[in-house]
Amino acid sequence: MEVVANLSDKAQYDYQLVKRAMDEKDEKAYAELMDRYRDSIYFMLLKMVNNRDDADDLTIEAFGKAFNKLHQYTPNYAFSTWLFKIASNNCIDFIRKKKALTISIDQPLDNEEGSDLKIDVKSGGLDPEEALMKQQKHKVMREVVQKLKPRYRTLVELRYFKEYSYEEIAQELDLPLGTVKAQLFRAREFLFNLMKNTAGKI
Repeated sequence: MEVVANLSDKAQYDYQLVKRAMDEKDEKAYAELMDRYRDSIYFMLLKMVNNRDDADDLTIEAFGKAFNKLHQYTPNYAFSTWLFKIASNNCIDFIRKKKALTISIDQPLDNEEGSDLKIDVKSGGLDPEEALMKQQKHKVMREVVQKLKPRYRTLVELRYFKEYSYEEIAQELDLPLGTVKAQLFRAREFLFNLMKNTAGKI
């Protein structure tokens, strides 16, 4: 076992999990990293956004981003420090975007050239063309989901089509909550890559 002098015992153990996740693509290592930090990340994000659903989704995103960038982690500092930074930065981006979307629609905005930008708000209903496009996007999305491995497909269908909570999915599939969340990241990652390849059809 590789020992890194500057890390605490807890951080040493995390580092071994990170190595197993990266080198052996060990799903149990991913799930264990999530189990160790999910609650503390969630409560930190809940304080930032003050909304349970947003905090839950942001927790998932934080782990998803961290797992995608795992090759960038170096044991100069604890994995938890690195993970919390990714989670808080992602949350700050989310808050900024949300604020940008909730600005007053009556006030013109200055763009970088100094001229005004007006926001045109359409009526709530979709016109026939938009309705058709939305229907086509949904059809393509379902086709893409069909290409996922069966276990990922079931997770995505339960979460995004049937709108089950993570707890309900864990109960339905008789899986630990950490496993459900870890596998949903992977499913979303596969889905994103498949959607990129299918983008031309949407």
